[in-house]
Amino acid sequence: MSFKGLRPIQYGGREVWPLIEGGKGVAATNHASSGAWAAAGGIGTVSAVNADSYDANGNVIPQLYPQRTRVERHEQLVRYAIDGAVEQVRRAYDVASGRGAININVLWEMGGAQAVLEGVLEKTRGLVTGVTCGAGMPYKLAEIAARFNVNYLPIISSARAFRALWKRSYHKVSELMAAVVYEDPWLAGGHNGLSNAEDPQKPEDPYPRVKALRETMRAEGISDDVPIIMAGGVWFLREWNDWIDNPELGQIAFQYGTRPLLTHESPIPQQWKDALRTIEPGDVLLHKFSPTGFYSSAVKTPFLLDLQARSERQIPYSRVEAGEHTVQLDVGVKGKNFWVAPKDLERARVWASQGFTEALKTPDDTVVFVTPDDRNEIRKDQADCMGCLSHCGFSSWKDHDDYTTGRLADPRSFCIQKTLQDIAHGGDVDRNLMFAGHAAYRFKQDPFYSNNFTPTVKELVDRILTGD
Repeated sequence: MSFKGLRPIQYGGREVWPLIEGGKGVAATNHASSGAWAAAGGIGTVSAVNADSYDANGNVIPQLYPQRTRVERHEQLVRYAIDGAVEQVRRAYDVASGRGAININVLWEMGGAQAVLEGVLEKTRGLVTGVTCGAGMPYKLAEIAARFNVNYLPIISSARAFRALWKRSYHKVSELMAAVVYEDPWLAGGHNGLSNAEDPQKPEDPYPRVKALRETMRAEGISDDVPIIMAGGVWFLREWNDWIDNPELGQIAFQYGTRPLLTHESPIPQQWKDALRTIEPGDVLLHKFSPTGFYSSAVKTPFLLDLQARSERQIPYSRVEAGEHTVQLDVGVKGKNFWVAPKDLERARVWASQGFTEALKTPDDTVVFVTPDDRNEIRKDQADCMGCLSHCGFSSWKDHDDYTTGRLADPRSFCIQKTLQDIAHGGDVDRNLMFAGHAAYRFKQDPFYSNNFTPTVKELVDRILTGD
């Protein structure tokens, strides 16, 4: 029995529940969680973002990069990514046992995204039903889907973004566009699609935005049977009662990214699962420290708070005396051509006295003050870059042409590959980036999880179908 009016949809030639598992990159979803979600009758999503591979004994193969150059390390990363995602898809397909459907998820902004996606689809023909893809403007998604005859489900955060993708590319392969994922840029976990026109401090109601998306789709001749998948902030289906069977919105489905983290099959370490139960309202921060340049949402761990504090220890400078820059900086830098405002010189001296003795230049003509240990770690992480993004603000890497963004590496950011691999494989949750949606505080409030109860994926899907 399912919640009011929620009916199965046709997807990939079979009936599935309109419930999608969000694909969380770098080993936060894998075959066990995705296969189980499909087996429960929904659409499971294997993350193809640096997924794990296994040795003959079933142990995770550590992703190591002994190569000398960034380009060689990047090529190694692409090999790991293809091998891992192929392995995860095959295993998820077996777990699903012919029920539900298996999608894969890729970030268009990940390094070598096109090569990874093509490599995975080539080796998993007949196993993958569709590809979800966001983080950037993936114009090539439709043509790649057509080449391998799989569905594609673009992830967008506004009607405007969808219209641009449709006009430029997707209208040519309209028959394979199985759904459009609307990801709420204020509520979803991980990387978010906030545009420059939108205020990160002022969340907008998703209903008018999704209604506008459906109107845009209708104007382009897209059937109401093509679902819009609501992603970000989805917890209880009963809270979306007005969306189901609503003629203004057409067919609606729902994506769950955060809730499946706390299941038996979820691959994240126990320390991470335990931490999810302690999150309070407001503990998830929408921030712009990611080296992608996108906004993203993560739990306010000491790791994230350190990044926040680092950016606050920041002052502008110029190379010559000009305007209010009338005094020379005499802490944290070598040389005399750092001119700053007198008030900033005082602040810099205070930071230096507190142990933040190293000033690192940013691409924006400012310096940030860090400890010697932090400086050494930042420099090492920048030098070890393995090119996991198409453009990385932290290391100045670019995955094509001359392999550099041409901008100064930014010490206000961090190596995202390093921290996500670490937290997913047992690293300290306090010392790493912990992505989560803004509804994560509900683990602590939802009676379903009381007395430390952890559901199986099947129990979670069954619970969601009751409206709770």
